[in-house]
Amino acid sequence: MTQDIENTIMRGSENIFADLGYVDAETHLLKAGLVSRIQDVIHAQKMTQTVAAKRMGLSQPDVSRLLKGHFRDISVERLMRMLTKLGYEVDIVIREHGKKPSRRNIIRLGALAHASA
Repeated sequence: MTQDIENTIMRGSENIFADLGYVDAETHLLKAGLVSRIQDVIHAQKMTQTVAAKRMGLSQPDVSRLLKGHFRDISVERLMRMLTKLGYEVDIVIREHGKKPSRRNIIRLGALAHASA
């Protein structure tokens, strides 16, 4: 009995974008994680897309596209800024593999004050 390759189940890596052959798969995974967090915040705070758009400095259609996974042209930095505009801090940690970071190697992008919506 031959096994049909289309019916073979293969375990993927931890990066679906690498599995699919995307160029710069690590960046795509990072962006997807940031967008997922943005979506979590919007949901947890029970914001409409219109309110979220106002706080992040976007239009409602831009928020809709973002949450539907259309974020290829949005930079990692811009996604991090969106989180700060939603009231969150983003830390970038630089360390040797397996070692704890020193305070000097933690870069914090602080939450920005925002008007109540």
